[in-house]
Amino acid sequence: MRRGRGGVDRRSFLRVLVAAAFALGGAPSLSSEAATPDVLRVYVGTYTGGESRGIYRFDVDSTSGRIVAGPSLAGVSENPSFLALHPSGKVLYAVNEVGDFRGGKTGAVSAFAVDPSTGSLTFLNQQPSEGADPCHLAVDRAGRHLLVANYTGGSVALFPLALDGRIEPARSVHRLTGSGPNASRQQAPHAHGVFFDAKERYALIADLGTDRIHIDRFDGETGRLVPNEPDSVALEPGSGPRHLAWHTSGRNVYVLAELFGTVTALRWDGAHGSLTPLQTIAALPAGYSGDNKAAEIAVAPDGRFLYVSNRGDDALTVFAVDASGRLTPAGRVPTGGRSPRSFAIDPSGRWLIAANQGSNSIVVFRLDPETGLPRAVGGPVAVPQPVSILLSPPQGAGKKAPVP
Repeated sequence: MRRGRGGVDRRSFLRVLVAAAFALGGAPSLSSEAATPDVLRVYVGTYTGGESRGIYRFDVDSTSGRIVAGPSLAGVSENPSFLALHPSGKVLYAVNEVGDFRGGKTGAVSAFAVDPSTGSLTFLNQQPSEGADPCHLAVDRAGRHLLVANYTGGSVALFPLALDGRIEPARSVHRLTGSGPNASRQQAPHAHGVFFDAKERYALIADLGTDRIHIDRFDGETGRLVPNEPDSVALEPGSGPRHLAWHTSGRNVYVLAELFGTVTALRWDGAHGSLTPLQTIAALPAGYSGDNKAAEIAVAPDGRFLYVSNRGDDALTVFAVDASGRLTPAGRVPTGGRSPRSFAIDPSGRWLIAANQGSNSIVVFRLDPETGLPRAVGGPVAVPQPVSILLSPPQGAGKKAPVP
């Protein structure tokens, strides 16, 4: 695990118009009204053990893309390597990517209350993740359930969420089986990502260890996961599916294969919960022969472009998406650092923020609305071992922050 040092945020650039209501002994009420901020808040999950102490935050001016506050430590946590936000914006969830928790061979998952003004995090509670080394999580739109993927444990757990956002013990656990041809990476199942479909009737699980996308039926009333029929779709042996991204139409899914550096487009049948492969395309430049591990994938909010980060090539690959959902290469842009593990696109589609794990830096890019190509405009921001990016508008309308 690598680390760095975050600075101290001594100024508040935001004016809060709606105060947070509190219930149950100081935990936040989860009803809130959306607001359009002038500042985009960025949370960063890290690996800890050295200089990093947990989850960091900084603010980006949503007009210029320049950094206007931070970075600073938002909340102390052990190896918070992936983050997700409650739909209210008032609770943040983090996996704790460890293999031993409370004496058991499992990781953990934590909940934090979000201060609407400063963005600081207050620890609420923690549960065993029901498998070692949790690496990904997702919250349903109703804010009632949390899904967690356990990499080494090869399992996915479903947790009910209390009214105040605290995590209750797991109610359903899907333990995967099988292996793949890559002896060093696929000796067992490795759940690397878990994702709800648009209607939240299904949960899709990217299993790097068995080269499959598993499909579970999700029951939001009982809080259960049940394997669908068909229960999975197979990808190319040895490819190692890591993450997936939904097209905005809900009709297509794009799966990023970490080990082969490819993207597979699939057609989604929401009536039956099935996937049909359409296309597999390289996410690396022609002729690239160096070591590479594909990391993150995302679709632009308007659905016209798809983005992939590559650790090794150290760049963002851009694809244009046509009406059928197929992909065409549209460009490649270096991320301004080493080993870009994570990135996120803001809901307006103007900004892409990339975390370079290998160089302890984060760079803000403006996305060209016509070509989709990123252009660096902010940073680099120094954050120790950044491995997850989460974008969160501040609660309440804020006065525009001055650009230093």
